[in-house]
Amino acid sequence: MRELNHYQLVSKFSFLLFLLAFNFYSFSQEKKLSELDSIAYLIEKANDRSLSNIEKLSFAESAKRLSEKIKNDTLKNQALRYIAVNQFRLKNYNLFKKAGKDLLEHSIEIKDSFTIAKANVYLGQFYSLAKASDSAYFYFYNAEKTYRSINEKLELGKTLLKIAIIQKNEKDFIGSEVSTIEAISLLESSDEYEIISSLYNNLGIIYNELGDFNESIQYHEKALEYLNRINPPKLALENNSRNNIAVVYKNAEQYNQALENFNQILQNVDLVKNDFYALVLDNYAHTKFLLGQTEEIPELYLKALRICDSIGDTYKPIAINEHLSKYYQSINRSDSAKYYAYQAKNLASEAHNDDYLKALLHLSEVEEDSLAVKYYQEYIALNDSLINNERAIRNKFARIRYETKEIEKRNEQITRDRLFLLILSIALILTIFLTYSTISQRSKNKELKLNQLQQEANEEIYNLMLTQQDKIEEGRSQEKKRISEELHDGVLGRLFGTRLSLDSLNEKLDEDTVKSRSEYLKELKAIEEEIRKISHDLNTEFVSGSGFFDIIKTLVENQTQAYDLKYELHKNEDIDWESISNKTKINIYRIIQESLLNIYKHANAKLVKINFELKNNFVLLEITDDGDGFDINKVKKGIGLKNIASRVEGLGGDLDINSMRGKGTTILVLLPNK
Repeated sequence: MRELNHYQLVSKFSFLLFLLAFNFYSFSQEKKLSELDSIAYLIEKANDRSLSNIEKLSFAESAKRLSEKIKNDTLKNQALRYIAVNQFRLKNYNLFKKAGKDLLEHSIEIKDSFTIAKANVYLGQFYSLAKASDSAYFYFYNAEKTYRSINEKLELGKTLLKIAIIQKNEKDFIGSEVSTIEAISLLESSDEYEIISSLYNNLGIIYNELGDFNESIQYHEKALEYLNRINPPKLALENNSRNNIAVVYKNAEQYNQALENFNQILQNVDLVKNDFYALVLDNYAHTKFLLGQTEEIPELYLKALRICDSIGDTYKPIAINEHLSKYYQSINRSDSAKYYAYQAKNLASEAHNDDYLKALLHLSEVEEDSLAVKYYQEYIALNDSLINNERAIRNKFARIRYETKEIEKRNEQITRDRLFLLILSIALILTIFLTYSTISQRSKNKELKLNQLQQEANEEIYNLMLTQQDKIEEGRSQEKKRISEELHDGVLGRLFGTRLSLDSLNEKLDEDTVKSRSEYLKELKAIEEEIRKISHDLNTEFVSGSGFFDIIKTLVENQTQAYDLKYELHKNEDIDWESISNKTKINIYRIIQESLLNIYKHANAKLVKINFELKNNFVLLEITDDGDGFDINKVKKGIGLKNIASRVEGLGGDLDINSMRGKGTTILVLLPNK
């Protein structure tokens, strides 16, 4: 009953442990699911348009921290994306750059190709804002390659548009046209009307710059056509396309068509009077000036300047001031013409190179004598510099593509080389392994063969030892028999005769003689009995099986004498050596031999004790010395002890070695009695 209760208790305890582990696992899973839900909620909030950009950034950063805590790389990547997006929206451009780099590094680490491309786009946007067109182009080009590799057509088209705009701005019109047309071919069948419109708009600007005004107008009208498909309409974009069309008409000297488009924009009641309104107003006024309709000039220019001044725009006033200067130059008001020309130059000097070039040329026209020459020379020098710079930028774009392809080729070659080295290494390792296995197997086979030969030699040696011992025993037996016969037949016979002679003396009846003879007779009888006993003992065979122990005794006597050791050898009569196999006896012989050698070489002992016992049908061999001893935990086993251990293991026995420094060593060997 007690046993049953014990098992019931164990079962209940095990069940409780299982429940506890299951509940902990369930709690962990629920906690993890809860944290995943929290991150998903935070990421959703990071893109919630109803919240401010600061709030969205805060949610994105919280999502990043929590995803790092639970080590979820996918959610961390999403959080990093929204951190970058919201830093951009907040116009924290340096932090936007840092977030882009963090996103790129993490995406590369987890091999997320889509986000690698997206991070490259973010960094390209940063460098575009920083006017570092070569760096911007580098990152956009990396994004383009990645989008191509994963066949992401929409994002590839958007990235090609960004590349095309950079190429256009750097006067690489052919390159820009190629990028734009490829992007259109990717997106034309999609509903990305705004992107497609921007692509056609870019083509219109390119052809305007190249002086192909008819093609330019067609592309701008195509851009406007796609904008008209957007619902609800985007009037700002439509007005921008109409302005571009009007500018092309103005450049083509079709001023009436230009004025018609400008009027259509200016009469739009939804047009906010902002920097775009100032741009259109300036273009409208300049077209009227070119037509010779100067009634509203310079009021229209001045109105445009006031709008720019009210919103802090310093770029559009460059063209407006230049147009004012040309107007005053046309009516021979040189002071006003120079004033506005210098205003345009000063504003354009803030790195607006093309506008600064125009300002220098115009100053050379409104100034006189040496100043005119000076500004014209500056114009020529800057023009040459800009041409060289544009050429260098275009070359840099080509070099970026070339070097990237070269890097890709080198990486492919490196990959192939690594694969070849890997295959070669594997082949080499396999060859080495097979060679080692073959050599090892051969070595094992040789070792096995040697062991077999050794075993056969051991058997032969033991048989020779037994044969020799048998011969010795036979010689002893014969000698004992001979001595017995001599004693019995010779000595006893003579003694018997003597006793008979003495008996004859009994005829003398004197008391002294009788007494003396009686004593002699008693003594002779005692001698006879003693000789008879010796004869009988000499003729008796040794106890069965005493031969092996005699072999051991001979071994111990010889080796202890050679090693200058004292010994004590104890025999157990209960051990039937005849029933023990020759293999076991040979190994016992070798174990004693090896032990005595170890004692001589390492122990500095004076006395060795060897004892045989029979324990539960096992033969126990105990070898003890009074030598130095050793620490069995620190001293490595030598070849002697390893041989002993190997022999005991081979016999299926147990080995125990007890030793302490200064207290000698005891070896206990327990072997089956078979």
